Amino acid sequence: MANPVMVATDLSARDDRAVDRALMLARQWGTRTGVIHVPQSGVGNDTSVDWSAKVRAVLPDPQADVDIILPEGSAPTAIVDAARERDGAVIVTGIARMNDFCDYFLGTTVDHVLRHTDLPVLVVKQRPHADYARIMVATDFSQGSRVALTKAADLFPNIPIDLVHAFHVPYESRFTSDDVRADVTAEESEDMDSFVAQEAISDALRKRIATHVIEGDTNVAIARAIERLRPDLFVVGTHGKSGFRRATIGSKAEALIKWVPVDTFAVRSGG
Repeated sequence: MANPVMVATDLSARDDRAVDRALMLARQWGTRTGVIHVPQSGVGNDTSVDWSAKVRAVLPDPQADVDIILPEGSAPTAIVDAARERDGAVIVTGIARMNDFCDYFLGTTVDHVLRHTDLPVLVVKQRPHADYARIMVATDFSQGSRVALTKAADLFPNIPIDLVHAFHVPYESRFTSDDVRADVTAEESEDMDSFVAQEAISDALRKRIATHVIEGDTNVAIARAIERLRPDLFVVGTHGKSGFRRATIGSKAEALIKWVPVDTFAVRSGG
């Protein structure tokens, strides 16, 4: 059996989508679902409260065969610790809310989980209706983005993958010739080919990948690619300490996770 899918819920309606997606993934992967809820401070030891029943009440099927996990302590830390102790495959979370600027407010708990867990984190934004059918992976050709690509490919096999790289033309305001732009585009395309040709990327995975090298600001390029390619899962690599080699995807991972409109899969690299 595969490692369990761990999903965090505060029992509010905003986490229903995350719970539904976690249950769907567990069925797809043939594994168990661990539902984590950290009881409110000061009432967790109140024996009159049946916290397991409260958690089951938010499940689509209260009788579902899931593991109810009720750790004590600070919610952000307790969620990370509980998922690690149970050797989870992924932590699934929801969002706190969406603001007027079309950004998803993750909240303190999700921010902490993203920064402190070594497990992949799936931030669910859309109501799940079916298994994921198309993946888009952002790359800056770093080790971190390669780790994100291969991890997503392993967890979601046999799904087409669009590999997207955004780039700027150096000193674009001063050198606007088509020749300069063509040369830079050709160089970035060669770097993409070299990235996909790495030994760590299998032949089977290469056959699933369609590459896209896009000139422009990272956020704008990613937004256009999502609009055109219509993925239902966006994948980005994050870094535990510092930015990536190129100031394109890796250094903007946190912002991407907050505004990308589809479910977002964040994979942390220790390199």
